[in-house]
Amino acid sequence: MLVAAAVCPCPPLLVPEVAAGAAPELDAARAACTDALGVLAASRPDRLVVVGPADSAGPETHPRGARGSFRGFGVDVEVYLGADSGGAGGAELPHGLAVGAWLLGRTGWTDSPVDAIGVGDGLSAERCAAVGRDIAARAGRTALLVLGDASACRTLKAPGYLDERAAPFDAEVGRALEAADPAALAALDIDLARELKASGRAPWQVLAGAAEDSDLGGALLYEDAPYGVGYVVATWS
Repeated sequence: MLVAAAVCPCPPLLVPEVAAGAAPELDAARAACTDALGVLAASRPDRLVVVGPADSAGPETHPRGARGSFRGFGVDVEVYLGADSGGAGGAELPHGLAVGAWLLGRTGWTDSPVDAIGVGDGLSAERCAAVGRDIAARAGRTALLVLGDASACRTLKAPGYLDERAAPFDAEVGRALEAADPAALAALDIDLARELKASGRAPWQVLAGAAEDSDLGGALLYEDAPYGVGYVVATWS
């Protein structure tokens, strides 16, 4: 049973060592993510499942203790999923899930066991929903930390350059997350999301599947587009 969800962006720039001198520019986003994780802790889950972008279509599974690294961004920072040190073999966490592991470590998450699932833009909406249903069908109380960015095309200097479709797309995502509207998330256009470089599409549609039979209410904690990329923080509880 899904009892709560937190939706957070996952740019490596959230990690201050990666952002370096620009770190204060995302202080508000970091604070909102901390508040969102507080909502998850307050739901007293039996387990936390972290869902985030993957390089392959997936789904890719990662156990507690899986390692992530930000060395590819020039800093010697390692993180471990739901743990202080590595205790699991297997593939390294993709960057989005590594940011999730960093957020959990930053807030000292010890409330319940953690595992992770990576999903990529090649995974259909129907398959994403099925992954979410499987998560929600697990015995006990389950919470989700859902990671992903909205469009990367909000300004001329954005990674994907300016696209006039980006702002309306991000507005619909924000509305759906604030309203805790699984149907609206499930209806997001896969091709448009890919063209707008929105890494959150597949993770959000996993959330949509997990929340189909729930009665959760939504709250929007943060919405902005620094660097021309849409970042949204929301909670469902």
